[in-house]
Amino acid sequence: LSDGQTGAPMSVSTALKSQPFIILMLVNFFCCTTHSGPIFHTVGYAVSCGIPLMAAVTIYSVEGFAGLGGRVAFGLLADRFGAKHVLVGGLFVQALSVATYLAVGQLGEFYALSVIFGLAYGGVMPLYAVLVREYFGVRIMGSMFGAVSAFASLGMALGPLAGGWVFDTFQAYNWLYVGSFAIGIAAVAVALSFPSAKRPSQRSLDLGRAAA
Repeated sequence: LSDGQTGAPMSVSTALKSQPFIILMLVNFFCCTTHSGPIFHTVGYAVSCGIPLMAAVTIYSVEGFAGLGGRVAFGLLADRFGAKHVLVGGLFVQALSVATYLAVGQLGEFYALSVIFGLAYGGVMPLYAVLVREYFGVRIMGSMFGAVSAFASLGMALGPLAGGWVFDTFQAYNWLYVGSFAIGIAAVAVALSFPSAKRPSQRSLDLGRAAA
């Protein structure tokens, strides 16, 4: 990404004010706010649905293991279809998964949904680094990804706090999942406004290899 006025590579200060950064920052914040509450309150919610405590803990483990697979699967999909498209799809699946928790109550149902939820929230996370690399290049990638991750961390901090407040206030987790779903849909809407990066043609790739 270059400065439109000078043609020189964009500086960190200019990049931090750019539309792609602001959109990416908001998407990452909404994304992490969406899944952090349900993740950290998984065990409490399952127990409130009548699942024994030791079994409820394993639901959290299933989410984590599914997240590992999601990182690989979504990475492969991003290489084929582009990081933005895969990110939007993953965010949509994540939001639907959060809402679906309101309809489950049996251990088997929790396991099945946790696989889908884990794949989605685990899979989207590496895509932010890909998008930062595509738009801001290697030279300032560390600074830009650090800035994006700072807002992601804020979202991760707010979700569990909000979930605890919801339970303490209403003695139930329903509004946590309703609110997380709404924020998840907001993440999808914002992500759709992210400009698609120009993917290099096969000819340019061949020329690049020849020049190397």
